[in-house]
Amino acid sequence: MKHDAALRTAGETEAPSSGPRSFLVEFRLRAGCEEEFLELLTPVLDAMRHERTFINAVLHRDPEEPTRFMLYETWSDLDDVVHVQIPRNYRKAFWDRLPALLAEPRRIGAWEPLRSDFAFFATW
Repeated sequence: MKHDAALRTAGETEAPSSGPRSFLVEFRLRAGCEEEFLELLTPVLDAMRHERTFINAVLHRDPEEPTRFMLYETWSDLDDVVHVQIPRNYRKAFWDRLPALLAEPRRIGAWEPLRSDFAFFATW
């Protein structure tokens, strides 16, 4: 599957492939596709929070460029993301439709988390 290949490539480092990883995924959509993108992504995000290796996800939108989105997500096990999470059935509709919504290929970066800090109460 091309999606796990992209994540494997993004996660390739000198470090072992298991362990926690954060992903920064940038989406640049075709104008007018924002609503459909969010309708397809929302159930994926809702389902992800129930996965055993899921830590967090934050979806961002560029306030100056409404067709640009950034998804930050962290998982406790890279191998699980690549081999178990990416092929989940609840992602199929999103994966199938995504190419038609994108203005350019998405950018994926994989990062090894070192520290997390959060306010006790969210302010937004």
